[in-house]
This record gives sequence, C-alpha cells and structure tokens, in this order.
Amino acid sequence: MRVVSLVPSLTEAVAVTAPGLLVGVTDWCTHPAGLTAARIGGTKNPDVAAVLALRPDLVVANEEENREIDLAALRAAGTDVLVTEIRTLDQAFEELDRVLVTGCGRARPRWLDEAEAAWAALPPPGAPRRAIVPVWRRPWMVLGRDTFAGDLLARLGVENVYADHDERYPRIPLDELDVAGADLVVLPDEPYRFTEDDGPEAFPALPAVLVDGRYLTWYGPSLVRAPAVLRAALR
Repeated sequence: MRVVSLVPSLTEAVAVTAPGLLVGVTDWCTHPAGLTAARIGGTKNPDVAAVLALRPDLVVANEEENREIDLAALRAAGTDVLVTEIRTLDQAFEELDRVLVTGCGRARPRWLDEAEAAWAALPPPGAPRRAIVPVWRRPWMVLGRDTFAGDLLARLGVENVYADHDERYPRIPLDELDVAGADLVVLPDEPYRFTEDDGPEAFPALPAVLVDGRYLTWYGPSLVRAPAVLRAALR
C-alpha cells in the first residue's frame, strides 16, 4: 500500500505503526527522524501534481490542517482521501484507529492503547487554573473554543479563558489579554515558536509556562508521553 500524509501528526502515526507505507509527506513532517518519503510541499499548499505522481492508494488529511480545494482536486483525480476531524482527545483516539486500522489496513498499534491508558490514569485535577494560550503573535492569536489542545489542558486542570469564544483561534489585542482574568499564560513552541526570550515578557504579571507544542497539539505516538510531559511543565 502507498500512503501520502498531509498532516505531521498523522505522518508520525503511520510511520511508527507501518514503516515503509509512506511514499509522500509534507515539508513540516519532522517525526520520526529519518523519514525518506518524498516531500510534497506544505500542509496548506501541497503540490497536488506531485502527490498524484506518487500514485497513492490513500491520502490522509485533516479538516483543520488542509484546504478543501486541494483535497477536492485529489478526489477528482480518483485518489482515496481520508479526512480526519480531531477537536478532542477522544476524537483523536477514534480517528487514529480509523486511519491506521480502517484506512491503512493495519492492526491497532500497541502505542495507541498505551496512550489511552496514560490519559485514563491521570489523577483528578485539583482546583482549576485559568490560562491564556497564545498560538501566534503579531497579531496575537489564542486558543478559543473547540480545540484539541484546549481539551488536553482541561484534562490537566487548566481552563482556557477563551474556551467559550465564538472563534476557534480568535485574535485578541494584548491589552485585552492582560486583563482577561488568567492565572497563567501557556506558551507552546508551535505554530509560533515561543521561547524564554520571546513571549513571557509580554505578560509580566503572569507566570509563563513554556511547553513542547508536539505534546500539546500533535495526535499520534506523542500522546503516550504527553500527560507526564505536560503535567511536569505545568507544575
């Protein structure tokens, strides 16, 4: 079987589960190390002709990461496209099973069971802390409603201040963020690469937590370690 992945998280999931299945991945696919599949452009601007030239049996995609115009072009050319929707942890587990078992025809991987067990084993969270979770600056954008990362944080006892916003990734002026009533600011290193020197200084009145974006926003084998890694960072 020949698979092209248009999503870094799904690339890692397929590569770890069934080495050799992937024939094409995006320029942003960084895990696992040593990927040898052809690069076919970005998640938002894949080279459709290059994808088709690889003669994939299946293209795996995501409704948030990828554009419908590209997916429609692949379907019109006769390619089977499996589009995931992942906005909660439970959805992630369901969709990973669908991609790997139904889509790729492989046995359910052990790491997926381990990931479910790791999250199920979390102790009940203590008193919730309210957080702002920026994902970009210039302009400032934060997690809003209905996001995978927001669901993970909620399971760790961190309430997203903007969880009830009308938009999923609202643009909020910095002066409004400063008075939003947060107890802390959570700064992932992707999609914007927040660092000790780039991000915390904008919120001098709040403790800043820098987190590895792969454990907060990726749905794949990283979910096995994500509960422990994120809990340690949030402490």
